[in-house]
Amino acid sequence: MKKARFRDQFGSVFEHSAWVADAVFENNVEMTSSDPDADVLMKCFVSEFMAASRDLQLATLRSHPELACSLDDRTYLTTDSMLEQTGAGLDLCSETEFAEFGRLNTAYSEKFGFPFIIAVRGRGRQQILTIFKMRLQNDAVFEFQTALYQVCRIAKFRIADILNV
Repeated sequence: MKKARFRDQFGSVFEHSAWVADAVFENNVEMTSSDPDADVLMKCFVSEFMAASRDLQLATLRSHPELACSLDDRTYLTTDSMLEQTGAGLDLCSETEFAEFGRLNTAYSEKFGFPFIIAVRGRGRQQILTIFKMRLQNDAVFEFQTALYQVCRIAKFRIADILNV
């Protein structure tokens, strides 16, 4: 597979961070096949992302949209993020839930310097709000690692969707 095709197919796996797909392509010979193995591909993406500098990781975290509040901003919200958030019912928030997401988004960003990130697939609004409140209690080091883990979970879901597995 050519690099341009690989980037077109997998460049959006990490939100606004096609550099991860580029690194996977450059550093993993087995990814040049036209039919990559899903498990191997997922491991390669996670490995490249986790091996990156803290600055690159932080830039990727900061590229994620806020939950619920970003659904109106179609200029920044990727198709994947929109589908994931609407799949979790975040587009159906009541005024109270929407206000709570807004308050939590602000508090989280002010405390940690990046938006709250969670793989929302399979979760509903109330579960996400509960987790959101709990994670606000974390310290910065633990929460940074938790956000990295969540970004990798999102990437794995997206790879599985791309490969229909």
